[in-house]
Amino acid sequence: MQVSRAPWFTAIAGAAAVALAAASLQAQSARSGESGVTPRTNGASPKTPEGTPDLQGTWSFATLTPFERPAEFGTKAVLTKEEAEAYAKRTLEQRNMDRRDGGSRADVERAYNNFWWDFGKQASLQTSLLVDPPDGKMPPMTEQGKNRPRDFFGTKFDNPEERPIAERCILGFNSGPPMLPSAYNNNMQLVQTKDQVVIFNEMIHSARVIRINGKHPADSVRYLIGDSIGHWEGSTLIVDTTNYAREGMVRGSSRNLHLIERFSIADKDTLKYEFTVDDPATWTKQWTASVPMTRTDDLIFEYACHEGNHALAGVLRGARVQEQKQTQK
Repeated sequence: MQVSRAPWFTAIAGAAAVALAAASLQAQSARSGESGVTPRTNGASPKTPEGTPDLQGTWSFATLTPFERPAEFGTKAVLTKEEAEAYAKRTLEQRNMDRRDGGSRADVERAYNNFWWDFGKQASLQTSLLVDPPDGKMPPMTEQGKNRPRDFFGTKFDNPEERPIAERCILGFNSGPPMLPSAYNNNMQLVQTKDQVVIFNEMIHSARVIRINGKHPADSVRYLIGDSIGHWEGSTLIVDTTNYAREGMVRGSSRNLHLIERFSIADKDTLKYEFTVDDPATWTKQWTASVPMTRTDDLIFEYACHEGNHALAGVLRGARVQEQKQTQK
């Protein structure tokens, strides 16, 4: 699988949706005789011509903060700055893919050199991204959830008809929804218009169009990344997503997952992103995560995931060799 954060990839697929949304916003601004964003006054956050908070920009959600709270932090929910820096330093050392200890298997499983990975460089003061339950641990799964196959990434890589959907680069492993930090491609661009918000993830160059004050379709209408509608509550954009087409989008969730996301400006360089997962078929209670996003000047590149996938032929050839050996026994 190729990583897209390299200069020879250009933003092509998926970028059209963002360009159209941006053009729509510019057209609205031109008609209203405004620049498109109301400037800050007296320290206030900028507004769009419609008077809603301006959330636009490119944001990175890369962070070294773990999803669940490590045992070493006990009941502590917040770290000091010094503790967060020490945790980040230790984590970066552990994740250094240029290490050669641990034997040949560990060396191969580190895959790319460290240059290609982008877990982030810092940890937030949170001891975990999971903020509810308060102990920073996932709530218990229901029996139905425990028994549900968790095959988002799949286990069958040696048959061209059975290779999983994420490995085929149809769905990303961090773009969601919801968005969760991962090994790389943790950037997203947010564009607003009066009637829509577009979230353009670098991973899989996925452009999610959120209809403001829209309505979900009938339950029989299903989408791979669900159906997203939004509305404003004060300075917070609330995004409601249902109608998922498949199971396993979030840590083994059911296709009836109900996701509620919240976007708001914490300061000029920080977008506060929180989401709540409501899935009674999978967990005994709702849970909530908080992922701080940092404004970035990085460009969004195309995720050329399957182009020139020379490894695929080798994987399939190896599987056929193994099958031959089995028949010869």
